[in-house]
Amino acid sequence: MPPLPPPTFLERVAFHLKSDDDFRTATGAFTVAFLLISTISIGYSVFLGIFASFPLLGIAYLYARRRVYVNTAILMPATFLGCAVAAPLSYSIQHEGELMEHLSRYFTFLFLFHFSEFVFTALSNRRSLRPDSFLLNHSVGYWVAASVSWIEFLIEAYFFPDLKKYPILWIGTIGCIIGEICRKLAMVHAGLGFTHRLAMTKRSDHRLVKDGIYAYMRHPGYFGWFLWAVSTQIILCNPICFVVYTYVTWHFFASRIYDEEKDLIAFFGDVYVEYQQNVWVGVPLVAGYRRP
Repeated sequence: MPPLPPPTFLERVAFHLKSDDDFRTATGAFTVAFLLISTISIGYSVFLGIFASFPLLGIAYLYARRRVYVNTAILMPATFLGCAVAAPLSYSIQHEGELMEHLSRYFTFLFLFHFSEFVFTALSNRRSLRPDSFLLNHSVGYWVAASVSWIEFLIEAYFFPDLKKYPILWIGTIGCIIGEICRKLAMVHAGLGFTHRLAMTKRSDHRLVKDGIYAYMRHPGYFGWFLWAVSTQIILCNPICFVVYTYVTWHFFASRIYDEEKDLIAFFGDVYVEYQQNVWVGVPLVAGYRRP
């Protein structure tokens, strides 16, 4: 018999909704929180929706305590992210074109990114799924950088509101969408090969992915995150953080790609060297590791 074709993306979603308690917990909690807070925010006010998020989180916690099969470490961040996407998205819909829409759209993309990281990790590499797949505990530096961008926006919005141009917000929006699509395609096409941590040793099932989006760039996941991170500062129209984010994220990925390609050449030898020669690295002006 010929081998069965791999499951489609929708078939993967259906399978996990049917058989994966952690996936059901995350998607269910996010959806309920999103719908409830969106309804309150649009029907009444965004501030009431934000206020309603606190008792909702308390209810979610009490619910998890009474259900053995519910993982609190997944339910709580998923509920929080559902609230954290719903409120700013509702504000953006109700206040289109206003100054603070820059900040609300930024928060929509920020928290949607963190939820989608968990979802796509579950769909592409279930064995590496854990509560920290939300990446909410990414690093102290990550959240310090985010906080600095909020402060810059608020200071400039107060003293220099003309810096915040609505057309630029849309440029950042398009950049965030493209970055997210590239990163998620990378996760789906890489499958078990995509993790949030560098692989230090070659596994028996470790294969070199050269099809899909990997036929056009060697590190689409890094390209997607780089574009997404820089585009968040375009949404905010933050000139200072735009420059800083561009340099810091570029430097981080340049270093990470160098280390990763060193290991990939050790894993796959001439096959990866040939792949290097024919396919763009992804992140601009990054060369990667070259075998002496």
